[in-house]
Amino acid sequence: MSEKRRLGRGLDALLGAVAVAERSETPGTPGSTLQVPLDQIVPNPHQPRKDFDTEELTALKESLSTHGLLQLVVVRASGTGYQLIAGERRLRAAKEVGWTEIPVRVVDFNEQQVFEAALVENIQRSDLNPIEKAQGFQEYLKQFQLTHEELAKKIGLDRSTITNLLRLLELPLPVQDAVRTGQISNGHARALLALDDTERQSAVCKDIIAKGLSVRAVEGLAKETKPDKSGNVSSTAEVQKTAHVQGIEDELRQLFGTRVEIRLTTEERGQVVISFENNAEFERVLGMLRR
Repeated sequence: MSEKRRLGRGLDALLGAVAVAERSETPGTPGSTLQVPLDQIVPNPHQPRKDFDTEELTALKESLSTHGLLQLVVVRASGTGYQLIAGERRLRAAKEVGWTEIPVRVVDFNEQQVFEAALVENIQRSDLNPIEKAQGFQEYLKQFQLTHEELAKKIGLDRSTITNLLRLLELPLPVQDAVRTGQISNGHARALLALDDTERQSAVCKDIIAKGLSVRAVEGLAKETKPDKSGNVSSTAEVQKTAHVQGIEDELRQLFGTRVEIRLTTEERGQVVISFENNAEFERVLGMLRR
């Protein structure tokens, strides 16, 4: 898939039809750029991003202090002020560095276009976590009664991408939280969907976090819990490391001089994971394995 396709349609595609003047004589006219007091800009109610990375905000504040605003915030007229469409991180950073006003670009967007712009900006420029994406898609589809295919065409993603993300919202809330916080990956979450029992999904999610189970291992567990011809579901008990296994881990750590973990998926199956911190350490471990 090309980079352009992967990133989606792009915010510029949504804004491109709007003519831009250097400055309008009539403040608030669509297509104008002007300075607006920060307290006149209200948040975008369709903002899909719920969590903002503090390090990213700190870096953006430093950039604003050093170079000023390199990219305009996008707004539309709303009541006696303006509603934010794109640039919430820039707006937050500006407030934190003590700005009282900010240069904005005014556009004439309807409610649906505002929602689309919020989705596209976040998907393209600072990836949302999978749950935030799914919730944003779900809210958009519900509000505007569109199909997955129609949304895909609007924001430049594959329909299957949207459908797969929406399926994550079928997982139990604790599992969704694990995806949201990065404790398990999108691949892990999709593998968990093959487990029909929500309690089992939550239990395996805990195993992923505690034991570092791979996506393939979770897929293996899902296959082992599918119903048999009688309709009965087999269950794989949680595998605890015995003192013997822990002792072998210690031996391997001392042997390789790095972190080694034995990850069990069943009593007789699993993985030995040898970690390395840099290329030199990788070459050293590789040399030991080749002896």
